Amino acid sequence: MESALYGAEGFYRRPEGPAGHFRTSVHASPLFASAVARLLVATAEALDTDEIALVDIGAGRGELLTGVLAAVPDGLAVRPYAVERAARPPGLDARVEWTDRPPAGVRGLLFANEWLDNVPVDVAETGPDGTVRYVLVGPDGTERPGAPVDGADAAWLARWWPMAEPGSRAEIGRTRDEAWAAAVATVDRGLAVAVDYAHVRGDRPLFGTLTGFRDGREVRPVPDGSCDITAHVALDACAAAVAADWADETGGADNDADARGDGPAFVLSQREALHRLGVSGARPPLSLATTDPASYVGALASAGQAAELTARGGLGDFGWLMTPVRTALRDWAP
Repeated sequence: MESALYGAEGFYRRPEGPAGHFRTSVHASPLFASAVARLLVATAEALDTDEIALVDIGAGRGELLTGVLAAVPDGLAVRPYAVERAARPPGLDARVEWTDRPPAGVRGLLFANEWLDNVPVDVAETGPDGTVRYVLVGPDGTERPGAPVDGADAAWLARWWPMAEPGSRAEIGRTRDEAWAAAVATVDRGLAVAVDYAHVRGDRPLFGTLTGFRDGREVRPVPDGSCDITAHVALDACAAAVAADWADETGGADNDADARGDGPAFVLSQREALHRLGVSGARPPLSLATTDPASYVGALASAGQAAELTARGGLGDFGWLMTPVRTALRDWAP
């Protein structure tokens, strides 16, 4: 998965970029970037500053940063960072610093939209004898059972994705936990947000979620660099990994982040998060069609885009893992 996505001929290094194969919320509507801009403003207010950093992890070709920079109000100075393994695209705003790793000591908003689902994972499957084994895969997608899962991976499965039924499969999310904890650790003060396809313990899919995308269609996840390879994210495990790191940092005080001056991480649906940020799918009043037809058409189009971003069974079901870091965002806590 690592080489298929990020190797020299990997999917995410292809010149057309992810937007050539699928749409994220960023590509679906400029309303998404505007909502992130409002979240950036709220973070700046919580930090009591008019100069703030915005770190976009898994930045693609800089589409989200471009939209946010266009939407932030005058008077707020933004230092934008695009974290991406692909080369910097031509024509990107000169203010954007392009880097392959998150900067340290960030004071501001770290935002990872559909990044964790592409952090490579191993897949496990329960055999006929009840033994949980790694799934080995060749470049053509051919699979065979590997060694029994043990050590830290077995411990992760036991805690977060217990497997029993023969034929059941799971994606071992330990690598995502570690990646998210490392990303959050780069934030000195502010907010870290991960947005992704998600599931929680007690509601894990029986046969896993690993799949591929190419040219706008779901395809078999063949790891040859020709398609995206993605799997949903156990955001509850990612949240717990950050809490564990913070407990280590503070000597286990209350086993949470209180000693740091912030609250524990929590997960909202994208529907709820965007509603809080002013994105609504409500249709404009029909009377506006008579008094101001152009405004009515624009408002109707905006409502349609908002409805897509917040739709049940679609983008609205994405999880937003909200992780305050030494910053009080009490109005956001569920």
